[in-house]
Amino acid sequence: MATPNLVPQLVLASSSPRRRDLLAQIGVVPARVQSPDIDETPHKREQPRLYAERMAIEKAQAIPRAEGEIVLAGDTTVAAGRRILGQAQSPEEVTRFLELLSGRRHRVISAIALVDNAGSLRSRVVTSQVRFKRLSPLEIADYAACGEGIGKAAGYAIQGQAAGLIDWIQGSYTGVVGLPLFETRALLKAAGMQIA
Repeated sequence: MATPNLVPQLVLASSSPRRRDLLAQIGVVPARVQSPDIDETPHKREQPRLYAERMAIEKAQAIPRAEGEIVLAGDTTVAAGRRILGQAQSPEEVTRFLELLSGRRHRVISAIALVDNAGSLRSRVVTSQVRFKRLSPLEIADYAACGEGIGKAAGYAIQGQAAGLIDWIQGSYTGVVGLPLFETRALLKAAGMQIA
């Protein structure tokens, strides 16, 4: 039986240091961090928004909870039209992604899911628009060579060197980084966490 008025302990279902850093900006330090082991393959013809939300939910539900714990998970998906751009695995893939995104808008869909201490699930999805300047072959080659885009959705990190290549953003900057803080704070407060 859960203890009344118990302040929940946060479990972050992510190995992303960016998500931990973002939570620290709102004064939240997870009690523990556990990376979920799920299949992140998109379903055939799955819409990017639905994919991002499904990923966040599956990550949150994949982590076992102890009494008094809540689980927070997130997923950041980049979409060019209906095409989901995964995490770049090589400089060559970073190059291909940047060539595709050069001079055009794309969507960054940031989904969060929270399982509270009663086992109830809540989720939110935030979509932002981002546009790269028209990139020269040298700019693309230099960015791909710096290594920053490896392991990042669509091969770039807006909080790093790529910031100098992005000329327009509409929506949640922290969502593009990896965790929309306004919506995350609201979910955590609704789940009973004490946040200033």
